[in-house]
Amino acid sequence: MTPEQSTWFAETFSALAENVSRVLLGKDRTVRLALTAMVAEGHLLLEDAPGTGKTSLAKALAATVQGTHHRIQFTPDLLPSDVTGVTIYDQGTARFEFHPGPVFATIVLADEINRASPKTQAALLEVMEEGNVTVDGVSHPVGRPFMVIATQNPIEQAGTYRLPEAQLDRFLIKTSLGYPDRASTVEILAGAKDRTVGLGARITTEAVGTMADLARTVHIDPVVLDYVARITEATRDDSQTALGASVRGGLALVRTAKVWAAAQGREYVLPDDVKDLAQPVLAHRLVLDAEAEFAGVTAIDVLARLLDQVAPPVLRAA
Repeated sequence: MTPEQSTWFAETFSALAENVSRVLLGKDRTVRLALTAMVAEGHLLLEDAPGTGKTSLAKALAATVQGTHHRIQFTPDLLPSDVTGVTIYDQGTARFEFHPGPVFATIVLADEINRASPKTQAALLEVMEEGNVTVDGVSHPVGRPFMVIATQNPIEQAGTYRLPEAQLDRFLIKTSLGYPDRASTVEILAGAKDRTVGLGARITTEAVGTMADLARTVHIDPVVLDYVARITEATRDDSQTALGASVRGGLALVRTAKVWAAAQGREYVLPDDVKDLAQPVLAHRLVLDAEAEFAGVTAIDVLARLLDQVAPPVLRAA
């Protein structure tokens, strides 16, 4: 990435964030995390109470990049074909035709994903990882960009199916929106309407692909890669974790750090980029020891402590 390209990337990223923030007031960091996940070609998991703006986030992202948006309400009786689509025999043409499901969109909101059965949850796995849906042996690409924003309701657990660790690991970032501050709440109440209506696009979906390609070229020094490796190893060696971050988690941290650096107009990654993203990228990948969990320790607590213990490298000037 050249300095000129990094300047364009940062200006475009800021314009996208500003546009989405017109809908999600007072949630600048969460908006930037969501955009980072999209440009890094990953998926986002939101754990939040109802009414915090999860659907608005998905609609605003899709509108900002001239994309499409579909919402899937996950329920216990939802079938895999309700997500991916189905092949139907057409008597008129005497051929089987594929009818795509709601997963064929730029931004797919999988609302309350933990309410669906494990079989239906698994229907998302292939498309999240490969960008393709296979029905009756035929592969159908969903296009680019493609992003799943899945939500979980933390306060109502009756009749839910906990996401397995393997599926949690498929999400690049996990975060929450939370309630807006009072000033933002007053502004939202004053409008009292869908703020995504009339939201204009800032770039095309093709430009998002260009940003994703550029982000991959951001330089990351071997000592910063070693820092990422030391953090992930520390999560596996810690006495309070039963399962630490995998190599996939380390790769996710590198991918997001490159986007985070480019969004700030840099063509290289700093250790601070890694520290900024460690919690949203790695926390949901940790499985705590039963004793630590019983004591009220959270994965965020563990990561905060490890980030204090693992010394960041000092980059030498070129």
